Amino acid sequence: MGEEPIGYVYMRVADQVEQEIRSGRLPRGARLPNERDMGAQYGVAPGTARRAVQELRDRGLVVTLPNKGTFVVADRPEG
Repeated sequence: MGEEPIGYVYMRVADQVEQEIRSGRLPRGARLPNERDMGAQYGVAPGTARRAVQELRDRGLVVTLPNKGTFVVADRPEG
């Protein structure tokens, strides 16, 4: 994650994933990595990745389906 201003790491991860969703890199229906893989991808602990996913759910960007995974539900904004 590098040298960044003080803040909650899970919020920074959630912000990065949200940017990927908004840019279209993660389109509607895309499956997010599991917590362990997401943690490795962003250089954080699995628990931090779990909190980031919860934040994304709270923002209405993803939905977690039991035994299926976490999927993007937000569309890329028009314009």
